[in-house]
Amino acid sequence: MSQTAIVIGATGLTGSSLVTALLDDPAFSVVKTVGRKPLTLTHPRLQQMTLSLTDIPALQGALLGDVMFCCIGTTIKKAGSKKAFTEVDLDIPVRCAEIAYRNGVKQFLLISAIGANAASPNFYLRTKGQTEQGIARTGFEGVHIFRPSIILGERQEFRLGEKIGGAIMQGLRFLLQGKLKKYRGISAEVIAAAMQKIARQKVKGTHIYESDEIQAIADNTPAT
Repeated sequence: MSQTAIVIGATGLTGSSLVTALLDDPAFSVVKTVGRKPLTLTHPRLQQMTLSLTDIPALQGALLGDVMFCCIGTTIKKAGSKKAFTEVDLDIPVRCAEIAYRNGVKQFLLISAIGANAASPNFYLRTKGQTEQGIARTGFEGVHIFRPSIILGERQEFRLGEKIGGAIMQGLRFLLQGKLKKYRGISAEVIAAAMQKIARQKVKGTHIYESDEIQAIADNTPAT
């Protein structure tokens, strides 16, 4: 049975890759993007809904479908403050999840971050962990949390920290073996492919995938 997919954060690095992957998959009859800016993309199965992710009445009418993907993410520097970062990375995902659940959406797939932990002393990782918790307790049949390490790819905006981190991770890749494999950088296209595959499987319960597992899902190989 074909599904209607909803994507928030579709204009970002991973979100745009995910939309392309979903549009190439006949299992998704409609791919709906919801956000402030539309993609520069047209497709007969693509529905773009331009609205503010703080507009609750508009969200109630937009977040209708079978499976929802959240690819929203920013940096404290880009957001301008911890408060603004929290609005983007915590408040918006949880608000949208709660609305989608009330609308009958069955699955929620979230891009989080390696090391996310609601009890972490690190503000960024603590916020990501709080987002995971908020979505996990919403009540979806399936919650799938993807915790990539450095996400590799060409962003529209330049992020110096990620550029440096990605270069270091790639240089040390051969050293990151065994339990350290989850710290390897991973491309946005690989994350998108793994999210697409998990959504098709309609697995129930709450599941967390780190970078090595995400790579294995995309490659159809067991994680080691």
